[in-house]
Amino acid sequence: MSGPSIHVERLVFAYPDGRQALYGVDFTIQRGERVALLGPNGAGKTTLVLHLNGILGSVAGGTGSGRIQVGGSDLHREHLPEVRRKVGLVFQDPDDQLFMPTVRDDVAFGPANLGLRGAELDERVHEALVQVGMQDQIDVAPHHLSYGQRRRVAVATVLAMRPEVLVLDEPSSNLDPASRRELADILSGLDVTLLMITHDLPYALQLCERSLLMDAGRIVADGATRELLGNAELMTAHRLELPYGFDPLSVPGPELH
Repeated sequence: MSGPSIHVERLVFAYPDGRQALYGVDFTIQRGERVALLGPNGAGKTTLVLHLNGILGSVAGGTGSGRIQVGGSDLHREHLPEVRRKVGLVFQDPDDQLFMPTVRDDVAFGPANLGLRGAELDERVHEALVQVGMQDQIDVAPHHLSYGQRRRVAVATVLAMRPEVLVLDEPSSNLDPASRRELADILSGLDVTLLMITHDLPYALQLCERSLLMDAGRIVADGATRELLGNAELMTAHRLELPYGFDPLSVPGPELH
């Protein structure tokens, strides 16, 4: 199928209590791009990504207007199962994603719902766990794993669906430095389009050549991550703070091509 992985035009959304969350959002993410979604708390970032696989918005029976395309096809209610396979969302808290007795069961849950059984299902589970380095924990109960390990298994539950787009909500939150680095190595090696919500600005620079800056329900900047993070006036205007002493212009990292 041709077309970009994600294309959003004039996306508008208000919650049932009348609170307006999105005010005409426009952006395109090409296949294979790695894009960070930055912005202060309350900017609308999570609301936006929940539209990309139809959890929120008019296709989910809610309000809103605008156009969303996934892989060149418009997002319509009748396409929801396929779109949710193509756009995989990894939640901020892995315990929101893990609910089965073993790692194997959690990773198998999505593909099994697609009808996979037997050797084909086993292969899909093994493939996803190898991608996140958790194949040796396949028979372990998720609650016996460390937090960083649970996050990797949560990523595997989505990878088992073989998505085109992987959306991660604050993937580095609550991770110790080693787990943070291990997850970055995993994400760097995946052959998917990546959209990552994060307040961890060095992580954005490390993993994503491009960033979208969102504030008050709008995309207010779109460009190379290094350039956005290096723009002190832009950062201050939208309440984004780099770690003390961190200079994004001095750090090697991915560049826009």
